[in-house]
Amino acid sequence: MASVFAAPDDLLEAVGQHLGHSEWITVDQSRIDMFAEATGDHQWIHVDPEAAAAGPFGSTIAHGYLTLALTNLLLPQIVRVEGISMGVNYGVNRVRFPQPVLVGSRLRASATLTSADELPGGAGVQTVITVTVEIEGQAKPACVVESVSRFLY
Repeated sequence: MASVFAAPDDLLEAVGQHLGHSEWITVDQSRIDMFAEATGDHQWIHVDPEAAAAGPFGSTIAHGYLTLALTNLLLPQIVRVEGISMGVNYGVNRVRFPQPVLVGSRLRASATLTSADELPGGAGVQTVITVTVEIEGQAKPACVVESVSRFLY
């Protein structure tokens, strides 16, 4: 269930709050292959199951940037801000990929509101949300990112 904020200003009072978890998704070879096509990154550890089976991970793995891109699918399941004209990705402060995502892995995200600041002129609120992409059954996460968003009136 998503954390719902009625307006951007409500985010200012929620700094430090754990916002919840997304649903689990499975990262299959088809998704990895489509990401390889979209980005031109056809490295064998991602797209050649036979070669990857003999490689360091024992199977293909998702691209780190695929895992990062999945936060755009998972984060809206966790947090929703109403009363806005738009929400925009403003960037990221830090991204790490502590654990590879093996093909067939199930992922979900958890999120904490790290900071929230009013934008000049009352235009809205800029947030930093720390998103942790968890791998089912693994102690280390696949990705930890400080995602910067702007929620505009």
